[in-house]
Parts: sequence; C-alpha cells; structure tokens
Amino acid sequence: MTLKPKQLNEIQPSVKKEKCYSIIWTSVGWSVSVGLGLLCCIYVATLHENDLWFSNIKEVEREISFRTECGLYYSYYKQMLHAPSIQEEMIHDNLTESKRTINLLQRMNIYQEVFLSVLYRLLPIQSYLEPVYFYIYTVFSLQAVYVIALYLTAWLLSGSWLAGALTGVWYILNRVDTTRVEFTISLRENWSLPFLALQVAAITCYLRPQLTTLQQVMVWLMYVTTFCFCLTWQFNQFILLVQALVIYTLDCGDFLTTTQVTTLYLVQVSSLLSVWFLQFCNSMILGSLVLSFIVAALFIRHCQPGVKTGSLVVRLGKVLLHSALVLLLTVTINYLAKKALQLQSDEHIFKFIKSKFALGSTRDFDASLYLCEEAFGLLPLDTLERLAGTLLLYPYVMTQQEVERGQVAAFRPDVAYNLLHTLFYGLLAFSTMRMKYIWTGHMCAVAAYGVCGTELWTVLLSALRCNTKLLVRLRLVRYVVPVVMIGFLYYKFWPKLMEELSELREFYDPDTVELMTWISTKTPKQAVFAGSMQLLAGIKLCTGRVLTNHPHYEDKDLRERTRQVYQVYARRSPEEVYDILKAIGADYVVLENSICYERRHRRGCRLRDLLDLANGHVGARRASVWPSIV
Repeated sequence: MTLKPKQLNEIQPSVKKEKCYSIIWTSVGWSVSVGLGLLCCIYVATLHENDLWFSNIKEVEREISFRTECGLYYSYYKQMLHAPSIQEEMIHDNLTESKRTINLLQRMNIYQEVFLSVLYRLLPIQSYLEPVYFYIYTVFSLQAVYVIALYLTAWLLSGSWLAGALTGVWYILNRVDTTRVEFTISLRENWSLPFLALQVAAITCYLRPQLTTLQQVMVWLMYVTTFCFCLTWQFNQFILLVQALVIYTLDCGDFLTTTQVTTLYLVQVSSLLSVWFLQFCNSMILGSLVLSFIVAALFIRHCQPGVKTGSLVVRLGKVLLHSALVLLLTVTINYLAKKALQLQSDEHIFKFIKSKFALGSTRDFDASLYLCEEAFGLLPLDTLERLAGTLLLYPYVMTQQEVERGQVAAFRPDVAYNLLHTLFYGLLAFSTMRMKYIWTGHMCAVAAYGVCGTELWTVLLSALRCNTKLLVRLRLVRYVVPVVMIGFLYYKFWPKLMEELSELREFYDPDTVELMTWISTKTPKQAVFAGSMQLLAGIKLCTGRVLTNHPHYEDKDLRERTRQVYQVYARRSPEEVYDILKAIGADYVVLENSICYERRHRRGCRLRDLLDLANGHVGARRASVWPSIV
C-alpha cells in the first residue's frame, strides 16, 4: 500500500513526538541512576563519619579504625605517598616481613593503592583534601558505580528504568546485607565488586537479542571490567570459576551460540593473563581452577561438537558424558599445572572447603581458623527475614520459581544468564556467609526485573484470564506496581534511615592508641614485632615497624610463620617460644588479653584450642572441652 503525502505528513509528527518522548524518558532514567548512586555514596560516607566522628579524631585514631587487613592495605597507600620510587618500595619490600624481601605487587592486589597514591601526588588537591579522605571518598564513590551498574542491569533486562530505580532503593535499604563498606573500607571486595557488577551489565547487554552495532564495544567493556575486577581482589579466580560454570550450563542448555561462549571464555582468560603479567607472573593465577576449567571446556567442546543434537534423552546422555570429560580434564590439567609450578599458595582454601563440607576431618590449623570464623559459616536465616522485610525476597523467589516451572515464555540469553548467575552465587552465599555480598546486590536487580518485566506479568494476567486488552493492562501494572512499591518502601523506611543517620558516636580505643604511641616513641624504627595478624596490620600502618606476619594469607611460608608466632598462646615452654621468635627475627611480641582469655560461642574455637589440636597436645575428640593453659 502506498501512503499519500497527506498521510505521510500526519505520521512524521507522530514519529518525531515518539522519539522526543523516548529521549526524555531515557534521560530521566539516566538521571535517576546517577541520583541513586550518589545517594548511596553519601549514605555510607555519612554513616562512616557519624560512627567514628572521623573528621575530629586524631590521625593515629583514624589509622587504628582501619582494622585487621584493612590497615595493612591502607599502609601501602600511606607508604607510597612519600615513596621515591615504586621499585624500591613495592618490588623490593623488606619492611613487611622480617628477614624476607618480597614483591608486594606480585603477592598482593594493591595496584589500586599505588594508583591512588600517584594520582593524589599529581592532582592539585593536597592543600584542601587530606590523603585519607581522597582514599575513602574513592571507595565510597565506587559504591555509586556499583548501584548504577545494578540499575543498568535491571533496566536492560526489563526494558524499564523503573526496575533500576527499584533496584537502587532495595540496595540502599538492605545495606546490612548488600555491603559493609562503611566499616571495612579497604577490603578488596569493596574495590572489586563494583567492577564485577559493571561486567555483569556488559554481559547482559552483549547477550541481548539483535545486538549488532554495540557488540564489539561490549566485548571490550567486558574485558576492561573483568580485568579491573581481577586486579583488585585475590579471590578473583574463585568468583570467575562460578561465572564460568554459569556460562558452561547455558552452553549445555543451548542458550548461547558458539561465538558467544567462546568470547565469554576468552574474555576471562585474557583478563586473568593480563593480571598475571602485571603481578610479575604470579603462579597462583596460572594454577587456578578457572583457567584449567576453561581450557578443558573449550577442548572437549571442540572434540565433541554434536552435544546439542538428537532427542532429549540422547542429548541428556551426551551432556552428562561431556560434563564428565570436562571435569576429568580440568582436574588433570590443574594437578599437572600445580605440580609443574610447585604451587601451594591456595592449598589452605581447598583444605577449608574439604573440612567445611565434611569431606574428611582435619587438624590443619589454617582450615580450622577459617571454620571458626562466623563469616565463613552458613548464611544465617535472619538474613532472609531482613530481605523479606523490604519486600525484596518475595519477587525474587517468584521469578526463580516461574523459571523453574518453565512458565516464562521468553527465555532470552541475557535473562537466562542473570537468573543462573544469581542462582549460583546464591548457593555460594548460603554455604559461606562472607560471599553474600556478591549475591544480594545482584538479587536486587533480578527481583526488580521480575516486578517490571513483561514475562511474569504476562503469565500472571493470563492465569487470571485477563486476555482482553492484555497489552494495556500489562503496561499499566509494569509501571504502577513498582511506583507503589517504592512509595511503600519510602513510607516505611525513610524515618528509620533518618534516625540511623542522626545517631552520633565517637571512636574510642585508648589502649590501642597508647600501644601505638609507645611503639612509635620507645622502640627503634627497624624493630620487628610479632603478634596476632590483626594487630600487626595496625602496627605497620600506625608505626611503620617491621612485622613477622600479617593478615594476607595467600602464601604458604607466611601461613607457617603465623602458626609459629601463635605458639606463644600454645602449650609450649618459654624456651621453645623464645627460640621460635628469635629464629624469625622478632624483637618484641605483643600479647593480647582478648586472646589469652578468649571465650567463643563455639567450643573448641579459641585460638589456643586450635593450636593445641594442631600441635597434637589435645585429641580431636577432647579439643572442645579440654581446659587450656594460658
């Protein structure tokens, strides 16, 4: 049919009006995303200030507030601010571990501290912004990036920026379970998870149907974000392994094309190898399970191309055989790689996993130390109660259930990836509480997709026999329901947020301040200190003294040295303890009452109990009730 000029004139204004409306609507969506990101950033920064009165306490108190490993990481930022060269301070460091010269850039993920220190020295901000504020504001700003990335993921999945708005609101209201940045600023996860969220958003965009012009851009964005994620967290290989399993599952289910699977795998491999190069050929990366798995998966896939052909039963049999071959080859490659590289840096993690899932009893001190930490236990059930209280849990569970029943009509690759992503990381979170921060943020995006997407509402309206004017009703509920939910959440939780932000506290730890002051004024600058990992990290930050051991645990020799230092709390004679401490160069040892008189809610988890068990001074069955000697 040919349109007459008059008809064309009527259509053109309508098209222009629709484009104008779309631009305005999209601009509003982007503005809301930035607003929510900034709101989250200001929220956590205010909580940090109110909890410590950070702007008014002394410098030593500020540094003590960077507790445990946070203090160790921040100490390198402080060190680099005045360092003459990176090579002398970072590559040939002899101030961190006594009697050892180590390459910090190889052993630890501290490129972010180096980058920030260099940036601070280059920017003209020294006169009005203290170094510590430049550091913490950068980390808090990454929280804004995190929220924006989750917002974009929900927007891409649902097609509505209202889903992103709901995601941001949920993330902020569930702060207790989505982040702990306000009191663990320097932890590697606070640097890396925003980049993981950006990577997931890039993958979501890459897997969208009919993506053409942005495809190459998305591949590069996936690489950059994966690289930044890997560079900033030492546990990157285990997180990427779970992601690789998600990709493998989608491949077996025929959700992804061969090109998409290969691209996603190669992005992971290239990112890891780039980090391996920057970390001076860190053997822990080459011996990682994720690299072995990807090599095995690609090789078996090439040798067995017809996995997704035939009847359902035949395909199932092929997939099971394929998976068995991939698993066997993965174990073989990883075993040979670790033997060739003589890699033992991550063996404590596998011992922990073995003990955690009751695959064999252990007297291993390192595994027991992890098992006794609450953060490495199972996810507490009150977490689900809090998530339900903000209405987050219900749409999330409904979305998962509808998919399991096969009632969602549009099994798009991007949707399938995100649903499996949240499922796999949810299982990880339930098994290890510390991993919940990877799950809960993405959980907000998936739940918002369920509320604002078309798929679930189509199923629900059809079940209610609302087939007449379905599109009108669908559009109505997709926009009305999230607005109503956001209004309800605002009404219920805004007063609580304001009350929380009005609570003012102050940092108070006079004993530790006195200890740090004494060390700084009464001991030689080259003195070597022994003690607990957590306290020694603070000693290095506040005083710059040399340590015998520290909280960064990804080194076999350091783990053994830590166990030796802790013998001061075990059933050892004074002569034995003295010989141990002198052998590692210690001049001073700090004993802590909190360890000597430690009381744990789990019997047998006191440090001295773990040492007695590892040393064979107490039988495994009697470890939880045997009286320990201080």
